[in-house]
Amino acid sequence: MSTDTTASVSTHILDTSAGRPAEGVAVRLTARPGPRADWQELGGSATDADGRCKDLPALPEGTTHVRLGFEVEPYFKKKAEAQQDAPAHRDSGAVFFPEVTVTFAVTPGEHYHVPLLLNPFGYSVYRGS
Repeated sequence: MSTDTTASVSTHILDTSAGRPAEGVAVRLTARPGPRADWQELGGSATDADGRCKDLPALPEGTTHVRLGFEVEPYFKKKAEAQQDAPAHRDSGAVFFPEVTVTFAVTPGEHYHVPLLLNPFGYSVYRGS
């Protein structure tokens, strides 16, 4: 939960190719206290059956920039293995986006919900509520 001196972050992933939440995707959280400061690894989580990360670490006081790193390659490979008769990927079978990184600015006292809409060949993000 945010306070007047910190921001808070939450996220979830929807696999738009399946119309379902993306379960089991590792998510890393990093932050920095200014545009020229070094990134600090804060920890991570994984999406649950509802595609949500409910236990991301709190942001340190003074955070101005946040980066969410989504490790989507293992999710798509597992999905492809489960669908042997219908290949999930064209070309070489490689995952086109093995990782998605989203960087955004934050303001103390605000909450930032950043959903990831994902499919094998594209993604989008937005500031949710």
